[in-house]
Amino acid sequence: MAKHPVPKKKTSRARGNRREKAFTNKARVRLGNSVQLVKCENCGQMMRAHHICPHCGFYNGKDVMNNATKEAAKIVSVKAD
Repeated sequence: MAKHPVPKKKTSRARGNRREKAFTNKARVRLGNSVQLVKCENCGQMMRAHHICPHCGFYNGKDVMNNATKEAAKIVSVKAD
């Protein structure tokens, strides 16, 4: 019966540490890409960076959510005679 493979030589401390360092760097990058929260300029609530504020609907100083509903209301209110 075949045994499982066994390394022929001892792995040096430097080689093992290099492999471990690469793993920790990947984990650090993963944590760095996690959700970033910033304060909303309009209402001051915490929101995701580069996203519309879920509390007030503003993005980059503009009322994005209410503008969409106003335009939809204009389309509904204008009727052909």
